[in-house]
Amino acid sequence: MCNGCVQKEYPDRGNTCLENGSYLMNYLGCANCHHRDFVMISNKATEDDDGEEIVTYDHVCKNCDHVIARHEYTFSVVDEYQEYTMLCMLCGKAEDSISVLPDDPRQSAPLF
Repeated sequence: MCNGCVQKEYPDRGNTCLENGSYLMNYLGCANCHHRDFVMISNKATEDDDGEEIVTYDHVCKNCDHVIARHEYTFSVVDEYQEYTMLCMLCGKAEDSISVLPDDPRQSAPLF
C-alpha cells in the first residue's frame, strides 16, 4: 500500500462503508507514475466465512498498475442487526449497524 498516493491514511468515514468503488477525494495521484487518472479495481475476491461476507480488492493506477491500497469490506448479521465494516488506506475506515426489524429498538424512546 502506498501512503504517497493518498492525502490522509485511513480517514474516518463514520458509517459510510463501500462494498465497491473508490474514495477519490482522498486520492492525490499515483506516486509511481505521477498521473492523477482513474483508479481501477483488481484482484476482487468475495468469500463467505461462517456467515460473514468478506470482499477484498486492490485499488490500482490505471496507467502503471501501481497498487494504491488494499480494500476490505465485511458484512454480517449479528443478533437482529446487519453489521458493516470497511478498512482501506484510500477509502478510510468505517462501521455501521442497521436493525433488521421495522423499528430499530435502539431508536425507540423510553416509555417512562
